[in-house]
Amino acid sequence: MAEAGFSVTVPATTANLGPGFDHLGLALSLKMKIEATPALAWFIQYHDKEYASLPTDETNLIVQTIQQTAARYDQAVAPQKLVVYSDIPLGKGLGSSATAIAAGIEIANELADLQLSKLDKLCIGSEMEGHADNVTAALLGGMTVSYFTEEEMEVLTFPAPPIGVVIMVPPVALKTETSRGLLPEYLTHKEAIRGSAAGSLMTAAIANSDWVTAGRMMERDIYHEPYRKIGFPNFDEIRSACREVGAYGMTISGAGPSLFIAVPPETEQQVAALLDQRFPHYQAIAMQPAENGACVTK
Repeated sequence: MAEAGFSVTVPATTANLGPGFDHLGLALSLKMKIEATPALAWFIQYHDKEYASLPTDETNLIVQTIQQTAARYDQAVAPQKLVVYSDIPLGKGLGSSATAIAAGIEIANELADLQLSKLDKLCIGSEMEGHADNVTAALLGGMTVSYFTEEEMEVLTFPAPPIGVVIMVPPVALKTETSRGLLPEYLTHKEAIRGSAAGSLMTAAIANSDWVTAGRMMERDIYHEPYRKIGFPNFDEIRSACREVGAYGMTISGAGPSLFIAVPPETEQQVAALLDQRFPHYQAIAMQPAENGACVTK
């Protein structure tokens, strides 16, 4: 059992990239770092004001994940003080809940000496999230493509792609449950085939570093964009502006409400500045894909 303090660093993520709905994730260069030290009772201290509304006791998602992960293996963990530093916008489509879950799994693994395999961690995180896209990328880094059911899990990983990323963050957060409530219960067989083809071609294009084709396919999503785009002010205008400045493609980041824009490498700062000026009610953040996933430092 771990007694001395340690830290866990986990990247932000974006999910779907359009038609890769619920199975494609990409780690991003924004990060959450959690320092864990023994304490008499569980206490979470957030250093970022945006997280001030979150619970700081055992009801916190990170603590719940730690306890549930340990309990799966009939282990209990001693209380900790968790000091959290994060530059990941909360509830804005950048996998903040998946980051918390990934961190909790890693902390439980360390505190209870569970010696979990990568697949163990991926299965636990995906079960807790209900889908595999964000949490696999948070745990492994790079880009992940997952097949996940109650009985089976398969994950392929790709290195972080050589692109720049711009995230357009709106001023209002959107709960994932609300966003999922906008989706239809069914698609026709013909629609499903079209969506699957777009996702397959996009993934193949990314694997071949063909981001021109990948960007086009990002914008061919039929699974969620048509139903969720109504919640984004100036959605079509932003997409047109992205094309004007040479972006590969633009789509909704995860369940929203942020937008993910793939751009040629080393242009993300310039594109972010242009979009920030043109759409001031959004915050344009320049970043890159992240190679590394969750990491423990002693």
